[in-house]
Amino acid sequence: MASQYLTGEVVERIGGQIVRGDVAPGGSLPIEAELAKQHDTSRTVIREAVKMLTAKGLVGSRPRRGTYVEPEHKWNILDPDVLRWTLQRRFTFELMRDFLVVREGIEPKAAAAAAIRQDRAAIAEIAARLHDMREADEGRMDSLESDIAFHIAILHASGNRFFVQFSHVIDTALRFSIRLTNSVKGVRMASVADHERIYLAIERGDAEGAAQAAQDLLTEALRLLDARALSDREAPVPVD
Repeated sequence: MASQYLTGEVVERIGGQIVRGDVAPGGSLPIEAELAKQHDTSRTVIREAVKMLTAKGLVGSRPRRGTYVEPEHKWNILDPDVLRWTLQRRFTFELMRDFLVVREGIEPKAAAAAAIRQDRAAIAEIAARLHDMREADEGRMDSLESDIAFHIAILHASGNRFFVQFSHVIDTALRFSIRLTNSVKGVRMASVADHERIYLAIERGDAEGAAQAAQDLLTEALRLLDARALSDREAPVPVD
């Protein structure tokens, strides 16, 4: 367990450095022994960390060349860690807009599928997460966590295993997009009423209404993002 923790820490450090641009694409990482020294850990931990970074598309290796940083187009942007590092260190309105457009292709369809499927336990879970959002609106729960949990519950209620696989990606990116859109709107948290419309349509089996309510939420988020990008492209983005 300690070894896994240490490996995760090394992956976090090196992955963050790569995404931040401390090592340019094509640039080489230090040899295994040097990395172990730099991170005050064993070569075994470094070896495992490099394997994980390779799986994320951040690094590659070749005989006589060693381990090197891959070009950005090879990075696995759907990996939650890579996405988080990218949003933290290389935030752009274009990247966030791309993410919202991806959500448009998933969430309305997931809401419609949930309405058609009518898994009562899964719908009860959506209702519970909506209740959490109401509690957050009264200051009794975390607004961001309850909002994210609501969206994730809909993906699970869809019964579509591919939508469910996107849960970690949606979770990661929502932590940035929700803060941004709420900041632009000048509110502390998202509208409970807007989310309730999605839930009620799912609950009554109205697939078209569920999809439209989910789409309306995303259309508004895109409008706010575009307005912010046009009015203040240079200002720091309040995502922390």
